[in-house]
Amino acid sequence: MSITLIVFLVVYLGMILGGLPGLRMDRASVALGGAVALLAFGELDETAALKAIDFGTLGMLFGLMLVSVQLQTAGFYSALSVMVARMQASPTVLLALLIALVGLLSAFLTNDVVAVAMTPVVLAIALRRGVNPLPFLLAIALGANAGAVATIIGSPQNMLIAQRLNLSFGGYLEYALVPALFALVVTWAVLAFISRGRWTLQSDSAPKPDALPEPSLDRWETIKGLLVLGFILYAFVFTEWDRGMVATVGGALMLFNARFVSRAMLERVDWDLLILFVGLFIVNGAFAKAGYATDLVGWLRGVGIDLHDADVLFAVTAVLSDITSNVPTVMLLLPFAGQDPLAGPLMALASGLASNLIIIGSLANIIVVDAAAAKGFKISFWGFAKVGLPVSLVTLAIAYLWVKLVVAL
Repeated sequence: MSITLIVFLVVYLGMILGGLPGLRMDRASVALGGAVALLAFGELDETAALKAIDFGTLGMLFGLMLVSVQLQTAGFYSALSVMVARMQASPTVLLALLIALVGLLSAFLTNDVVAVAMTPVVLAIALRRGVNPLPFLLAIALGANAGAVATIIGSPQNMLIAQRLNLSFGGYLEYALVPALFALVVTWAVLAFISRGRWTLQSDSAPKPDALPEPSLDRWETIKGLLVLGFILYAFVFTEWDRGMVATVGGALMLFNARFVSRAMLERVDWDLLILFVGLFIVNGAFAKAGYATDLVGWLRGVGIDLHDADVLFAVTAVLSDITSNVPTVMLLLPFAGQDPLAGPLMALASGLASNLIIIGSLANIIVVDAAAAKGFKISFWGFAKVGLPVSLVTLAIAYLWVKLVVAL
């Protein structure tokens, strides 16, 4: 067994387990360690490693992270969260408004940042109002994943798929918008049904609420961030400019700031995710260079699984996304998606909507569950799956049928 294959298997074991047994490593450090090992053993030279890295995808991801950090620092997410949570409406209406807001924001901004910014605000307001926060916290996680599938910039894996397969913003939207909207509706319906009769928080078991958050919105910095985001979207839709460069320039503009310290903004960038991308680019590049990807396709085809078939790729992506996580899954399977024009949209929809199945399906889920645990609300694996399973299965079916309908029309 070659060093490349050993490193590949160890790295993807780390992706499945979230680290390596006995070591305090996360997925990003495992991927980085694998990449360094391949370079150290001479399995790839520096030129081949750099060639394996998709700098366009990294530029899109980094730039849009900075725009999202700008809006978070300006108080945009918090102000919107407070506005919705303070409305005098029934819990089911508030749930619908929150899901719609989270879904809209996640379609154009990094869904993980949306979850980080909105979760503590919604939790604090729910406790103050004596409302059971669990349906609303789950709404943030599930709504962020559902809304993110709508556009090519809604999630890291969507950016990667769009960059590698050259998917246009409008072309992808044709396949993904309707499934994303249905996913938000299904999320609301399942949460409302499961939570019926349990909207009120039992006072004897309720933790002490935090001080009621007051929205502090920096209007000028919010406008600045939204204008740059609008320019990026315009460039993506109406020009042929390099998307990675456009997003990088837009993000860099956020650092030219007289109010926010650039170091503080950079500290909020998800560097772990960027490191994960770099590491996996190199590991997967070495795997393909050694010919193992071709061997894998041949073996799977021999047992009746053709990864070049878009329908098969949709199913495999959905399953693996809840085993190895969505970004590693997409990186692993993307080389097989070039032959069928439906493969890209189907992979993006499968990886995003499958994220709602279990807690470890996405970082947004983990963020929300950890925030709830910090306030004494435990969301168990089965407690999450009780909601996530029907949401994920129904929305995956809707997405698949919609893509087929678009093709038929």
